[in-house]
Amino acid sequence: MTLSLRKLCAATSLLFFACGAAAADYPTKPVRLIVPYAAGGSTDSTARLVAKALAQRLGQPFVVENRAGAGGMIGQDVVAKAPADGYMLLFSAAGPLTVTPHAYPKLPYDAIDSFTPIKLVAESPLVLVANPKTGFKTVHDLIEAARAKPGTVTYASFGNGSAAHLAGELFKSIAKVDMVHVPYKGSAPGLVDVISGQVDVMFDVLVSALPHVQSGSLVPLAITLGNRSRLMPAVPTMQEAGVDGFEAGTWFAVLGPKGLPDDVVARLSQALDETMQTPGFQQAMIAQGAEVASGTPESFARFFRAQYDKWGKVAHMAGIKAQ
Repeated sequence: MTLSLRKLCAATSLLFFACGAAAADYPTKPVRLIVPYAAGGSTDSTARLVAKALAQRLGQPFVVENRAGAGGMIGQDVVAKAPADGYMLLFSAAGPLTVTPHAYPKLPYDAIDSFTPIKLVAESPLVLVANPKTGFKTVHDLIEAARAKPGTVTYASFGNGSAAHLAGELFKSIAKVDMVHVPYKGSAPGLVDVISGQVDVMFDVLVSALPHVQSGSLVPLAITLGNRSRLMPAVPTMQEAGVDGFEAGTWFAVLGPKGLPDDVVARLSQALDETMQTPGFQQAMIAQGAEVASGTPESFARFFRAQYDKWGKVAHMAGIKAQ
């Protein structure tokens, strides 16, 4: 072997060693965790729980930064264009990842390929609630009324393109009913009008609907994911209520920019697994109406793609566009 070739091999070996050492030592400085929503919501509060736990496990600060706007597109764009070194990550709910790309005609990044999936953290169902004066006690009652008088039953949501809106459109499609969508700027004003009788039903976040269910102001008809909620154990799932194939809600996940090194992904995934298995974190998720998820980066990547395709079809069917 010539001297120059020996030098090249030695340099290459040192480079691989240095890269491996860098990944093993990750992180060596603070990590920015971008949330594509304003502070104060469920995504933000969950991100802060995750950031605190990761900092304790990995020995560096994980700093939550809120980059709200354009249906989550602003925050996602920041991460999509960040260096793939693990020092800027995305903590997002489902909407910006699976609905926003279909609502905007042009994105400044690729909705799927611009990101490295790391971990699905938690899933949160919605609950279908009705005003007591409607007389709806079950999902079957709602379907019968909607079929008897098409276009007369109304459902509220917390905005065009929101999880509640998409749940309603999926319900209409599977149950083969015609209901009128009434969008609001948030959950609270929508609930007010359902409680007052201005609107008939609503797919809402569990924790915001729960006090009104407990007081009798709202009647719970069904939970929108595959398992019953610990907060409302007596309420059936939509499938138990007879709407086969219906699953809707939201979820929270951690992603990085495209090309994130495998060793960094593995280190983050392991730290997140350890966090998600702690009783304190699980109880915090239950209090928010969510359930801790499980799985690998690879299983999350498959889930992400399936959710993107599923809700893209629903958004297209409903004609959802950015406003």
